[in-house]
Amino acid sequence: MRGVTGRLMLLDTASLYFRAYFGVPDSVRAPDGTPVNAVRGLLDFIDRLVKDHRPDQLVACMDADWRPHWRVELIPSYKAHRVAEERAAGPDEEEVPDTLSPQVPVIEAVLDAVGIARVGVAGYEADDVIGTFTARAEGPVDIVTGDRDLYQLVDDARGVRVLYPLKGVGTLQLTDETWLRGKYGVDGSGYADLALLRGDPSDGLPGVPGVGEKTAAKLLAEYGDLAGIMAAVEDRRSKLTPTQRRRLDESRPYLAVAPKVVRVADDAPLPDVTTALPRSPHDPVELQALATRWGLGGSLERLLTTLAV
Repeated sequence: MRGVTGRLMLLDTASLYFRAYFGVPDSVRAPDGTPVNAVRGLLDFIDRLVKDHRPDQLVACMDADWRPHWRVELIPSYKAHRVAEERAAGPDEEEVPDTLSPQVPVIEAVLDAVGIARVGVAGYEADDVIGTFTARAEGPVDIVTGDRDLYQLVDDARGVRVLYPLKGVGTLQLTDETWLRGKYGVDGSGYADLALLRGDPSDGLPGVPGVGEKTAAKLLAEYGDLAGIMAAVEDRRSKLTPTQRRRLDESRPYLAVAPKVVRVADDAPLPDVTTALPRSPHDPVELQALATRWGLGGSLERLLTTLAV
């Protein structure tokens, strides 16, 4: 990674192309009839994001491994319900809609030809790539994602915020620490503790039985962080109810490993890439071939016009 000092925009790419896939009709097709709704939808998303927020640097962060083994070793249920096929070597295959899977390589090829940095790291999720870029950035960071897990990276002092799409990317929730405190009663650094206490069925995280979002927020407000809560379990003078104390005590094996699973890594071995916003296509010949083959039309043209400004 080369020096990033201007405003850096990090795209949770899979989160965005899934939204594009479900938000753009599958009647949007290539000349041969192949659906390209996710491809064109993602290009439209990026165009709008660059127009509205004018980042200096842009990275499309990818899931080289959507279910890393080191997380599964700690919590075997992690994302287990989304496995389409287990593989002895390499990442398990994720359950993805039939007409979306063929579009992912097209998305990757188009991003490469345009010259938008595309980064995935073996053994890490896109969240971890985002966390590592964020940790290394010297300027403000905008993280574009539909995944609330990344709220843990919000940091007003460093200018790190999450842009959470509410409707396409034209309507974004600008998530800073003020918003987090109003919604959850925690700041960015406290969100991971709230998430692991609450659990998340969509990620296969059981959480602590009987501890939902509101109870988790109250416990964190009272005791500060997970370590403070577990100290309160030991302290018979604390205000924990007998049921809370018992459930937290019984959840010790889960709570001992959950922080490593839930917290985004900030030490993924990033490749040395140029993150500057491309003003002209990196490979115009290949890009023209892709545009013709897949019928990318106005979506690609609008993006290239926006990048050239």
